[in-house]
Amino acid sequence: MPLQITVRDLPPSEALEARIREKAAKLEELRKHHQQGRHFQVSVDVRVPGKEIIANRARHEDVYVALRDAFDAAKRQVEDAARVRRGDVKAHEVPQIGKIVRLFTEDRCGFIAAADGRELYFSATNVVHPPFEQLAVGDEVQFIEEFAAEGPQAKRVSVGKHHPLS
Repeated sequence: MPLQITVRDLPPSEALEARIREKAAKLEELRKHHQQGRHFQVSVDVRVPGKEIIANRARHEDVYVALRDAFDAAKRQVEDAARVRRGDVKAHEVPQIGKIVRLFTEDRCGFIAAADGRELYFSATNVVHPPFEQLAVGDEVQFIEEFAAEGPQAKRVSVGKHHPLS
């Protein structure tokens, strides 16, 4: 995928563009030569009026997946902060119950079968409790369904005492 650079609120600069291209090339090299089992951790620190947002739970052996997850988490937090600042009351989503049907430990993701039979993707960054490494196929989980660019996904996944599935 070709690199696209967009600079806003700042005059364009050849030096800035060169630095961005250099950093992107290093990321590409890391991605190509990463070792199996080695996990990249990406942290995003954003300051908004009255609050500092830190998204640092994104870990994955593919640096681009870790990067995507970190920025997705930061985006959600920035949107939440903006709603609070505007005084918008966010309606609480009703948690759903499902069962883990597939886990991909190396990719740190899996699928949950919802009560209606659909399967929803989730990643380790969406697991609240217990840690992703302690999940097992067959675990009954509670989750919130959210729509992402790739389609519906399970967010805020947790194992605990829930109403049993029928």
